[in-house]
Amino acid sequence: MASDYDHLRLDRQICFSLNAATRAFGGVYRTLLKDLGLTYPQYLVMLALWESPEGEGLPVKRLGERLRLDSGTLSPLLKRLEANGLVRRERSTRDERSVTITLTEAGEELKPRAAEVPLRIASATGFELREIEDLRERLNRLTEALDGARL
Repeated sequence: MASDYDHLRLDRQICFSLNAATRAFGGVYRTLLKDLGLTYPQYLVMLALWESPEGEGLPVKRLGERLRLDSGTLSPLLKRLEANGLVRRERSTRDERSVTITLTEAGEELKPRAAEVPLRIASATGFELREIEDLRERLNRLTEALDGARL
């Protein structure tokens, strides 16, 4: 017999399923990124920078928006990546408040080694490519809906 509170069951919570999947992904990424010397958040920074036109880099503000990270989280990541010789932080000559992040030669050279990571992640899911694309699209729609939710 169904209870008036069945919707409160842990196994019915989408947030719990998403959190469990995120933790599982984190474990797989941790293993794969170890050889690259990157943490998962650092990997995300590198992905964003590899997408930018060569040599142009990204302003920290734009990088934060792209990664959905605040400056308090992003700044230490960038400092560690710079200390590891993968990125360079340069203050803008036009606006001293703006800092642009560019890849170093070592950061560029890491890209071919990182190219294997998404393929191994896809394989680890056991999903077909179309299933992964469908899931990503659904999660993007979910994120957009939640960002716009007025509760």
